[in-house]
Amino acid sequence: MKEPLVPVIPMSHTAHIRSHRKPRRSATSSIALRAGVAGGVLSMAAAGASASASAAEPVTQTIELPTLTADLSAQVAQSAAATQQAAANYELRAERDAAAAKAATEAKKDLAEAKKKAEAKKKAAEAARKAAAERANRSTERATLSASASTSTSVSAPASGSVATVIAFLKAQVGDAYVMGATGPNAWDCSSLVQAAYKQVGVDLPRVSQDQSMAGTDVPLSSVQVGDILYWGGKGSAYHVGVYIGNGQYLDAANPSKGVVIQDLSGYPASGAVRVL
Repeated sequence: MKEPLVPVIPMSHTAHIRSHRKPRRSATSSIALRAGVAGGVLSMAAAGASASASAAEPVTQTIELPTLTADLSAQVAQSAAATQQAAANYELRAERDAAAAKAATEAKKDLAEAKKKAEAKKKAAEAARKAAAERANRSTERATLSASASTSTSVSAPASGSVATVIAFLKAQVGDAYVMGATGPNAWDCSSLVQAAYKQVGVDLPRVSQDQSMAGTDVPLSSVQVGDILYWGGKGSAYHVGVYIGNGQYLDAANPSKGVVIQDLSGYPASGAVRVL
């Protein structure tokens, strides 16, 4: 029996050497590989995008921060402006209140001053009216005294009642002013008043006090009578004169502050006296 024939396959002389070529990948493997690569790329891209997005978030916040700060600054500025306006309004109101208070005070002061002036004017008018009435009364008394004096029968020996006439004339001048050198009818000095009083009864006296102290008869001060002339200073050099009216009093044109007044002799004792009636 013949042994079966084994086919002989010719082999290459290099068949026993392992090939160094990389085994060819199948199309499916290639596609899978590409898909994996693409997926990886896409994953990396997505991761990169995510990372970029994550990295961009602080940038977004940084960009928005100035906007928030600007808004806050605007609000602060607006609040400051409102506060400043309120302060200005308060100050203006305070100034207006102060001005109103000052105006009220001034008005009150003006009213008080006006009332004071009106009262002073009223008093002055009343005083003027009273003075006019007194002057009218004095004028009447002077006319009466003048008429009485004109009926005197003798100048050297005055009729009875001459002293009363002199005293009445002097009292009618009380309240008149004292003016140096004046001779009436509403202002006198000391010697002109005495001269005018005695002229009412026809007795002519010198004009000045020095000469009047030399007229008539000397009388001790302890014995003076109503109608005697009193003088202050030395006889012949007297600086003031008046007339004794009784009860320890005399009447004279005293000085500019007093005018014609009645005074107590004890308060200003005379130096001497003379009698001409």
